[in-house]
Formats: sequence, structure tokens, C-alpha cells
Amino acid sequence: MKESGRKQGALSPCAACKLLRRRCAHDCVFAPYFPADEPQKFASVHKVFGASNVNKMLQELPEHQRSDAVSSMVYEANARVRDPVYGCVGAISSLQQQIDSLQTQLAIAQAEVVHMRMKQYGSSSNPGTMDLVIDQANAGESMWSC
Repeated sequence: MKESGRKQGALSPCAACKLLRRRCAHDCVFAPYFPADEPQKFASVHKVFGASNVNKMLQELPEHQRSDAVSSMVYEANARVRDPVYGCVGAISSLQQQIDSLQTQLAIAQAEVVHMRMKQYGSSSNPGTMDLVIDQANAGESMWSC
């Protein structure tokens, strides 16, 4: 396990113990994940989840999963600080709307390419070919939405 929250020789409290104003024990559950040089990381997690809850969550997890759990908590906490109502869900929803919009734009562009090819093919070989009409009223609906 890495000791990134501590200096060699002297025990420097991790960001969690520093914020909580307590002595950082050698077996501190926070020390490997909240180094002293990243105080904001623990501050946002503490503000959203509380130190006691974070401690309980980390204690319940196997050590090999704790780093991922801390990364998730930090991400969620930062999202909650930015958007207290929706948090990560707001970011995910916004990204989903962007995906839907871009899929619509792509479908329209692909239809225009087909239209141009049909027009080019029609003008070179058969002047009486029918033009392709793009239905932009229904183009806004994503084929991925439920």
C-alpha cells in the first residue's frame, strides 16, 4: 500500500486527519487515498458524505476496491458541489442530450449525403429520378431513447 500522505521519516497527517484535526495513525484508512498535498479532495468528500460515512464505506470494502471507491466518491462529491440537486445525474443527463443531438445531426448529414449522391447519380444517368425528402420533424428523435 502506498504511503502518499506521509513524508519519509516524519509522520505528516493525511488530508483527512488534517481537516478533522486529529492525529493520523499509522493504519489510518484515509491516508493512502487522501494525501496531505490534496486537501480539497477530502474536503469535498467530507462535505457531501461525512467523514464517518466515508470511513465506514472504506472499512467495508476489500483493499483492492478502495481506490476505485474513493475515485467515485470524489467525482460524485465534486459533482454535488457544482450541482447540489442533480450531482452526477445532471452531468450524465446533459451528456445524453448532447449525444441525442449529435446523433440527430449525424442522421441529417448522412441523409443529405445520400440525397446528394442520388441527385448526382440521377443527373448523370437518369434525369427523371425522384429527389429524396428529409423529414426533419422526426429527425430529432433519437433511435436510442426509451
